[in-house]
Amino acid sequence: MKGDELSSTALPSPSPPGSEKHHDEESGKPASSHGRPGMSESTRRGLKSRHAQMIALGGSIGTGLFVGSGQGLKMGGPAFLLVCYTIITLLLYGVATGVGEISAYLPVRGSGVAYYGHRFVSRSLGFTLGWLYWYIFALGVAGEITITTVVIQYWESPVPTAAWYTIIAVVIIACNFFPVSVYGETEFWFASTKVVAIIGLLILTVVLFFGGGPTHEPLYFTNWGHPGPVNTYLLEGGAGRLCAFVGTLTFSVYAFIFAPEMLVATAGEMQSPRRNMPKATKRYFWRLVVFYLLGVLAIGILVRSDNPGLLSPGNTAAASPWALGIKAAGIPALDSIINAVIVLSAWSAGNTLLYISSRALYSLALSGNAPRIFARCTKQGIPHYATAMSSSFAALAYMNLGSTGSVVFNWMVNIVNTGAFQSWICCCIIYIRFHKATAVQNVTVANGQLPYRSRFQPYAAWISGVVFSVLLLLNGFKVFVKGYWDTPTFITSYIGIAIFAILYLGHKFTVGRNDPWMVPLHDMDLHSGMEDVVAAELPPSPSIKWYQFWRILFD
Repeated sequence: MKGDELSSTALPSPSPPGSEKHHDEESGKPASSHGRPGMSESTRRGLKSRHAQMIALGGSIGTGLFVGSGQGLKMGGPAFLLVCYTIITLLLYGVATGVGEISAYLPVRGSGVAYYGHRFVSRSLGFTLGWLYWYIFALGVAGEITITTVVIQYWESPVPTAAWYTIIAVVIIACNFFPVSVYGETEFWFASTKVVAIIGLLILTVVLFFGGGPTHEPLYFTNWGHPGPVNTYLLEGGAGRLCAFVGTLTFSVYAFIFAPEMLVATAGEMQSPRRNMPKATKRYFWRLVVFYLLGVLAIGILVRSDNPGLLSPGNTAAASPWALGIKAAGIPALDSIINAVIVLSAWSAGNTLLYISSRALYSLALSGNAPRIFARCTKQGIPHYATAMSSSFAALAYMNLGSTGSVVFNWMVNIVNTGAFQSWICCCIIYIRFHKATAVQNVTVANGQLPYRSRFQPYAAWISGVVFSVLLLLNGFKVFVKGYWDTPTFITSYIGIAIFAILYLGHKFTVGRNDPWMVPLHDMDLHSGMEDVVAAELPPSPSIKWYQFWRILFD
């Protein structure tokens, strides 16, 4: 393998190795082709390092920040939006440092959260997480098509809505049937555009804050004063402010979905992961601080929380809060340029979600947890059956023809957020089990076996797991407020819990009926594959100088 290339399966590896042929795939050997000419069970190494680095960076900037934050602003006001994003960032720090510690210790190629769930908790948990990631990522494609079309409605267009759904879906699906190198190059430029855009918008906010706009009137925190720093939601008074806080907190999770899991999935393809994974975990946190916390602070400065153009259920032509803020500042044409960038961002996110979803189903098939047909690949290494199956979820976007696009998007957010809460809770459980097992088996930093241990663990994992469990139950709280019952909202908020239970218990009482509920701590396998991991470590690179601080964000 060339030194500047990464495996095309570096990001998605949600299913634990469970068969001999999956282990062949992990070692880089192609699996059997079943005797079909032109078919194989091996994807191709087509992502270069610059692709992976920029995709990872751009992946932390998505439609949740560009568009979804507008609904959070409208719901809770600028103060609650900033507080809620801060809380989620701190909670995800507990998740990321926990699973980062695991993946730094055992960065087996092809590993992911589902793999660690299989290895450190139970086969049933690994199976359930594998399918969870597949269907959530596939649903996310329909969600991104929906929000792309909603944002496009910012401009008056003679093109019918159904045509936009079709055009966007066709382009996303077509990109995923090209070789992975084409996907990598496309996403490199999409991600580059997002990074440049968010940095430019933060700089623009500073300029407008101090009166550098066309009117030369400084913004300061005028939008915090009128209509106010916090809003009421559903009810009036203190109860309404409580509902606004809880609603903003549960909705805003969409901006952060599955980021720690994606970080972990790259460990198996990272150079010297036992040394670099701890650095990557810390840099992930700082990226959230810079792009997300500063981003929502900027949004609260630029836009009034009662702006009618913000995303909300029933709004047929919602715009990004960034575009609305720029328009309010009187800067001509720039709002349309930013809205166009955000359309590309949502398009890009749908492209990435379909790629990850197809590879998730591919990995499930390799491990024997899905029909073998989904493991078949073309000569170019495209798992075409898995891609086609995952693409079918894009048709759900046509539900918008019967309901407002923002309403359907909120349904998608409810389902995806439920999956995110479940995944993060499982991450915390997996880490707590791993932490206990390392103590029982004397795997520590002191004896050189454990690369690092976060100073806040395992307490941070306990706190994050408990809080995310509460938020999982509060995800659809709105329907329990008098006068706001809505059956579709209730179903989309809580059906994910039932699906998780069916998958887990169905596997446990059939295939896993002879397995323990949890692997005993003293029997937990903490050593298989360690020799190869240690042997692959490279000498450390020169340390970063003080004037190279930018590398914390971009390396």
